[in-house]
Amino acid sequence: MDLAYKSALELQALYRGGKLSPVEATKAALARIDQVNPRLNAFMVVDAERALLAAQRSERRWRMHEPLSPLDGQPVTIKDTLNLQGYPTRSGSRTTPETPVLEDSPEAARLKEAGAIILGKTTTPEFGWKGMTDGPLFGVTRNPWNLERTPGGSSGGAAAALAAGIGTLAVGTDGGGSIRIPASYCGLFGIKPTFGRVPHAPHVGPFSTLVCSGPLARKVADAAAMLDELARPDARDWFALPYDEESFGRDLGKGVKDLRIAFSPNFGEAKVDADVLALAGAAARQFEALGAKVEQVGSIVPALRPGFEKYWLAGFGYTLAQIAPERHALLDPHFLPLAQRGVSVSKEEYFAGHMARVDLGTRLERFFADWDLLLMPTMPVPPPLASTAYHVQGNDRWEHATPFTVPFNYTGQPGASIPCGIGKDGLPVGLQIVGPRFSERLILQAAAAYEAASPMSWPQAAIERNLGR
Repeated sequence: MDLAYKSALELQALYRGGKLSPVEATKAALARIDQVNPRLNAFMVVDAERALLAAQRSERRWRMHEPLSPLDGQPVTIKDTLNLQGYPTRSGSRTTPETPVLEDSPEAARLKEAGAIILGKTTTPEFGWKGMTDGPLFGVTRNPWNLERTPGGSSGGAAAALAAGIGTLAVGTDGGGSIRIPASYCGLFGIKPTFGRVPHAPHVGPFSTLVCSGPLARKVADAAAMLDELARPDARDWFALPYDEESFGRDLGKGVKDLRIAFSPNFGEAKVDADVLALAGAAARQFEALGAKVEQVGSIVPALRPGFEKYWLAGFGYTLAQIAPERHALLDPHFLPLAQRGVSVSKEEYFAGHMARVDLGTRLERFFADWDLLLMPTMPVPPPLASTAYHVQGNDRWEHATPFTVPFNYTGQPGASIPCGIGKDGLPVGLQIVGPRFSERLILQAAAAYEAASPMSWPQAAIERNLGR
């Protein structure tokens, strides 16, 4: 417990002062996995042997005062939609190969080059298809705040592990909210960067122009430090933005004075739980107290479902078409009927969805001509029971899971979720901070100012009780 909830920057200071070694921190993280993962089910793979070898190398570098980066010696995790050399990439599915991949993804490669200690691969629903984390391959991943609830998805294993005090940072991916949803449900900070900011490969599948990788963290400064490393160039990603050597943590201390900030509690005509709405509204007022010029605005854009549902289903249809029919019975039984519907989406309907993306992006580009940042709840409702089926009445994807998150995958804009309080049910609520494209530093700056005024404390007594500590 002395080490479980240290921030990355706190560990770095301990390493620098010779008061802790990366080997000690890694052993503590692996012990924590043994203690709490049986209740969470957050890992597909725990790579203890290679983690300890990497920790020994990091320890030698710190002894020589030659760390590779601020991440050197940091225990981290990586989501099982990303390639980690020597292990299969199952993407949460029984239909994917069990053959180990031969090379690291850009994200894993950057972590290793920075000296980070990869503890293992975390769980994800099949192909990252939903905002919960469960599936036929590995079972149900649970939220450490309440083991009956979902941690969200699709980076649910990453968020559950981090909120439970395993490691200092986690890498998630986000194609519709998959970093921000579990960040909100697990009381973490998570940022989806501008599309192309973090090199990603291979780009496969119909959602390849929506998916971004990014950090989950317990502290904003930790996320900024990880983003510095993840954003380094990799020639394998044709979509990658030009590399910007300026640190993403450069402006963390600047505050929000005089920033023009809009608050949209019902963005996209979303219907929001009263408790969530109250906490998000209080957070918006906190920004005003910090010196920002905050104004409540309307829904800004119409409901997304009419323009995008068939576009979403078409992607599943494409995925299904790549899987041999005799293996369809292995799929998540809730994914299969949606994918079957997607097979019948016409080319005209699919391209109508593409043009709806263009229209949405144009609307929001014009919006940000007048505003620096946009605030809204990250999620419209508290986390549902982990046993709840996804995209059914009472847990509809468009109404209850992604109305605030998926728009910014369609437009490629950056967005972050930061904790803004604990609801009456004892579960955390997230506030989403969105900016125009390429504005990660401004989002991090605003998040750091809010965090300083309204910090989330770690450890949380509720989590430790649930984990039997």
